[in-house]
Amino acid sequence: MFCLRRFLLSPRTCQVRRWSSNAFFCQLNQCADEEQVFDLVGKNKTKLSEKHVEKALDILWQFQKKKPDFLKDINDVRDHPHFLILRILAENKIGSMNNEALVNMLYNLLKFNVDAHDSLVAEIVMEGWKRLDSMNMPELSKFSLCLHEQQMSHSPLMGQIAEIVNKNLASMQATRVLSVLMVSISHVISHSFRDRLIQKAEFLLDTVDSIPLNHARRFIHFLCNVKFCHRPLLHKCNKVFLRNVNQLDVDSIGIILGIYQLLQFNNTEFRLAAKQKLTEIMDDCTSFSKFTRLFIALAPMAGPEVRERLMETSLLMADEFDPHQALGMIEAMQEIECRSSQLIQKVSSFLLKHLDLYSPRELARVTQSTVALRFPNPDLYNRLHRQLINRLKVKITPSEVAILIQTLSTLPSSFMDEAVVSTIDAILPQCSLSNLSCFATALVKWFKQDKSTQSNLSVTYGTLLQKVNALAHHRLETVHELDLLLEEIKYASGEWFEEELLEDALAAFQRLKDQISATNVVEFSSFLTRASYLCTPLLDRIADVTLQHSDKIYISGTYSLLLPFAVLNYDPPQSEEFFKACIGRVTSHLDCFEPHLLVLLAFTLAMAEYFPENLMMAIFNVDFLTKLDAQLEIGSHALNRRVRSRLMEVNRAVCLACPEFQVPWFHERYCQQLQQRSSRRLNTLHQQIHRMLGEILGGSHFARASVLTPYYYVIDFECILDRHKKPLPYVEQNVATAELEAVHWGQDGQIAGRKGLPPGAQRIAIEFLDSRDFCKKSNHLRGEFVMKKRHLEILGYRVVQIPHFEWNSMELSSNDAWIEYLRKKIFEEG
Repeated sequence: MFCLRRFLLSPRTCQVRRWSSNAFFCQLNQCADEEQVFDLVGKNKTKLSEKHVEKALDILWQFQKKKPDFLKDINDVRDHPHFLILRILAENKIGSMNNEALVNMLYNLLKFNVDAHDSLVAEIVMEGWKRLDSMNMPELSKFSLCLHEQQMSHSPLMGQIAEIVNKNLASMQATRVLSVLMVSISHVISHSFRDRLIQKAEFLLDTVDSIPLNHARRFIHFLCNVKFCHRPLLHKCNKVFLRNVNQLDVDSIGIILGIYQLLQFNNTEFRLAAKQKLTEIMDDCTSFSKFTRLFIALAPMAGPEVRERLMETSLLMADEFDPHQALGMIEAMQEIECRSSQLIQKVSSFLLKHLDLYSPRELARVTQSTVALRFPNPDLYNRLHRQLINRLKVKITPSEVAILIQTLSTLPSSFMDEAVVSTIDAILPQCSLSNLSCFATALVKWFKQDKSTQSNLSVTYGTLLQKVNALAHHRLETVHELDLLLEEIKYASGEWFEEELLEDALAAFQRLKDQISATNVVEFSSFLTRASYLCTPLLDRIADVTLQHSDKIYISGTYSLLLPFAVLNYDPPQSEEFFKACIGRVTSHLDCFEPHLLVLLAFTLAMAEYFPENLMMAIFNVDFLTKLDAQLEIGSHALNRRVRSRLMEVNRAVCLACPEFQVPWFHERYCQQLQQRSSRRLNTLHQQIHRMLGEILGGSHFARASVLTPYYYVIDFECILDRHKKPLPYVEQNVATAELEAVHWGQDGQIAGRKGLPPGAQRIAIEFLDSRDFCKKSNHLRGEFVMKKRHLEILGYRVVQIPHFEWNSMELSSNDAWIEYLRKKIFEEG
């Protein structure tokens, strides 16, 4: 026995064993395909160590990586009998594996779609958990990635990994390791830890010479996971993408554009580069999966010809899409406002057959796109209604219930049954303000739709709505974190929110206003603009934070900071300093702004009567306008319409308020086209006022309705008074009528070019101001209408404004009172 032991442990024997092991590695490396690997494993299964098993799995995965998508046979390899041998051997040798081998084993098993509940996978995870503290950062990074792929992002194990990362963050220098860890732990970190991770990512992007595409892509994926649009980090990652644009494929471009859209980050340079790259590789995307991804990424940016080609190809492939490809297609069709009846019909037929395969959130997305595209398929709407109701009866999260209820309310003739009402009632206490807003909006709609207010369902809707209101008010009274309130209220909007919650929400924000800081002031300013409510303490706080911390606020955020002051027509106590600081940041960083944002910023400043010369001259420049056109060609229809309208308004404002800039008026044709498409019919109220003006002035020919002025303002009514304040009729030859004469500035600084008025005569513009022209629940006029009044006065008008709250007051409750009111406005107030 001792002789045998001496033989087994002799140096010569150990050398033979090492040689045998090395020979096996050499044979593995020489294998040309999976079958050769499995053949080798089968012949040596009794001799294989954990390192052999690790190497064999690694080589099997390398073979798969080299294959195109349509040739990959991952499941066939996983189901091979000798793959099972490798798994059994691995399970028996877990304890002898080092950390690197353990993590690599888990990684390769998951790549072969081995189920997360498989005993081998579970044992490796448990063993890895025990060894967390002994793992180095690359091993921990790969282990966290495996957990992330197993849907364990919210687990206590991931929380422990986050703690280790927190302790070792300062020493991390590898972007690959950091980017993987950031994505993996993104769901279990605090805001302060989030900010430290972002700061570290920025530091590495600034100091490391060459950052691979995937690392930058994971950084923006992290921002998407934490729902935080950190623009400095986004811009740094975007530079990496632009430097490596030739390496981008359809998948990478689609992912990047999708994340940008979710974060509301727009970069024209990248979108143009992506459009060119996608157009170049369009003919190579012949598989269904690749073409779908191409369509989703390229169609919203493509011109008419390319878009037509994409839709023609979609028609040919529509029958072969899988459910997830069909979902991506229908959302892209919604984005481009597709009107191809054939394609819509094909996709709707496909969806009708596969609705039961979608998750609750996916079903909501299908429904939203279907309604937006107005699918002409009643059966599809009925099936969607049944599916949504059925999903609501299953145990799901409050956010999923809210999404499904909101989606259900958009369907034609939708309703809720008693079971769904009970589900909502039970889940209400767990809901955020955003969820409650979804419920309230749907309940209000259904309550109004129900013709019989005495029915049990109407009573149920009303009772449920009262509970929603009470919970929402309680939430606003008890919330103590401004950031949390901003997050919950971000998507709360509509009539219910404005009528029921807006004032309470603003009271809560005033209570928490000391928490407004450089990190959240931009988002808070955006909320105030959307609310359209003049709350001077909050606006003053925004101005104070901006002045104190302007260097900590990203440059493009300046637009959002200025907007509420211009829109709500409010000057803070330090108005001059505030606007000077904001304008200084803008004008010294003009190159940092997207073209469309500069136009919107210029319009905002024009509303507030600020016209920085270098900003205005930068916009009214051929090179800039060319860049703007290029951006708008790849943008959405809504953005295109909005920005072109604002550019016209800035052009008009500069021509009228700053003639010394010598900017030409070049929107004549654009305005004419808008006028041709618009209909200026008088509503009942305007007809009533027009009739009364005729009585006051001496006949209908003394007043005109819906008048177009030079520079294409539309005013409700116009009349002309001579120097003695007597009305002048439009039928007389010496009084100019509706033609738009050329208007320009004379040498004396006065408007010239409007001929036809007798000396001393004056045009009167009469404007009815309804509630939309004022700040919410206020008599304070909004900035846009104050600017219109200024411009009309420059054009030579005396402007008479008729606020809705005066016209509809108890004092003016008779025809005679209205006539007397108009008479004083026209003849006495001037």
